[in-house]
Amino acid sequence: MDRLAQLKQHIGKEFTQSPSPFMKWLNPVILSAEEGQLEFQYIIRHEWLNPAGNLHGGITAAIIDDIIGATMFSLNENSFITTINNVIDYFSTAKENDIIVAETTIIKRGKQFVNAQCEIWNSDKTRIIARGTSNLFKINN
Repeated sequence: MDRLAQLKQHIGKEFTQSPSPFMKWLNPVILSAEEGQLEFQYIIRHEWLNPAGNLHGGITAAIIDDIIGATMFSLNENSFITTINNVIDYFSTAKENDIIVAETTIIKRGKQFVNAQCEIWNSDKTRIIARGTSNLFKINN
């Protein structure tokens, strides 16, 4: 089964088949999956909070990096695609037990490089929490 089909098979469920132990720890629910576009849902857990009781910026960055990585997984390429950099803008906060939604798009897909974006929203998508862009590099196996 191709990788995109694996993702689609888990729509509405946790992605228990992820090859990433980190993604399993984040425990997202897949809301939608298309080639180069994913939408995952997360529930903010206590250990994800900063001292002020808000979603920690490092967890936000990790979610963005992880779901963009899964977006590369959805492309079914033979190359491993690794992150070169992440640029993240933080706009709002989320609290413990809040539901957030992360959605990705590919801005540019070249022969060696990919530029992708992730936006994290509150559950009804009325408030953006963060937006990140990444440049990624295809490593031939």
